[in-house]
Amino acid sequence: MKKTKRYYEFGDFLRDLFKFKVQKISINAGFTCPNRDGSKGWGGCTYCNNQTFSPEYCHTEKSVTEQLEEGVRFFSRKYPDMRYLAYFQAYTNTYDRLDSLILKYEEALAYPGVEGLIVGTRPDCMPEGLLDYFAELSQRKFVMIEYGLESTLDKTLVRINRGHTHEESESAIRRTAAKGIYTGAHLILGLPGESRDETLHHADVLSRLPITTLKLHQLQLIKNTRMAKEFKEDPSDFHLYTADEYIELVIDFIERLNPSIVVERFVSQSPKELLIAPDWGLKNFEFTAKVNKRIEERDTRQGRLFQV
Repeated sequence: MKKTKRYYEFGDFLRDLFKFKVQKISINAGFTCPNRDGSKGWGGCTYCNNQTFSPEYCHTEKSVTEQLEEGVRFFSRKYPDMRYLAYFQAYTNTYDRLDSLILKYEEALAYPGVEGLIVGTRPDCMPEGLLDYFAELSQRKFVMIEYGLESTLDKTLVRINRGHTHEESESAIRRTAAKGIYTGAHLILGLPGESRDETLHHADVLSRLPITTLKLHQLQLIKNTRMAKEFKEDPSDFHLYTADEYIELVIDFIERLNPSIVVERFVSQSPKELLIAPDWGLKNFEFTAKVNKRIEERDTRQGRLFQV
């Protein structure tokens, strides 16, 4: 991490790895989830409406190649020399037969300009054979596996119907990192039933794990989800942060975070037509600018309170 920066930014991480600009292109490869098809549960996580993170160009009726083609066309207008990372994003992208999975990954890697893969999945959906494939692939291409943890508290994981434990999350992260694969994690800050102290303690837990990157997302209530129904019936167990409150929360969080962990983002932005609350009216880059301004005002930095 450059000493002039207040936290380890994802852009710096990529610039250290690549001599050219790279852009993620999201892919919906038509996977489902063991928490939806009955093998772990039905209906998915209580907060989940998968439309919230599928870009317009990303539809399941299109092949991996077609989605990459449209994504490249979109980004290359501004940056003709851009290279790309195929981001398997929607649902659980390691949940299929091994041969079928590899075919889709290799289809993405065969597309001109694709330099590697980012694969989003669950901690309980990473068989050893697939990890071996990723380990071999990482010797010649960029590979990152992103695990949706969402919380480090088992009581919360049960409440939001995740269908896995924090122990499974730690195991998946350690197994992946042990094979030399970049390992990412997702966390939602402000889940119902979690106190502010419990939320900040997630940083202490994650700091002890071999995580490469971390995405922080604010809790959002999305239409047509069980969590939205829970909130309507009893909002007392929810705290929906204002933008200013959340800025203070994420700065407090990264103060406790291992400074070697790349902070990829602080917020997510759901489509306005699906969002119930909170609606801050800020784009991701605008929110990040406010975080950077406040970090300067507080004269603090990532890892200031980190304890080995």
